[in-house]
Amino acid sequence: MIRLDVPRMTSEKCRAAVMGALMGVDPRARCDIDVDNGHVAVDSKFPPSDFVEALEEVGYTSFIAQV
Repeated sequence: MIRLDVPRMTSEKCRAAVMGALMGVDPRARCDIDVDNGHVAVDSKFPPSDFVEALEEVGYTSFIAQV
């Protein structure tokens, strides 16, 4: 499970943009997006850096969360 902090994610529009970016990396990924707290959990075999890069491409800075 990959956990990302996405601090500027604040609305349902943000959720849709983030989901689109994540699905662009891995269409089979399972994603849980917590807009209120700015957290994303992704179940995928792709490396976390691919998701960070995809989020940056749509305008969101993200950080790999320490679990």
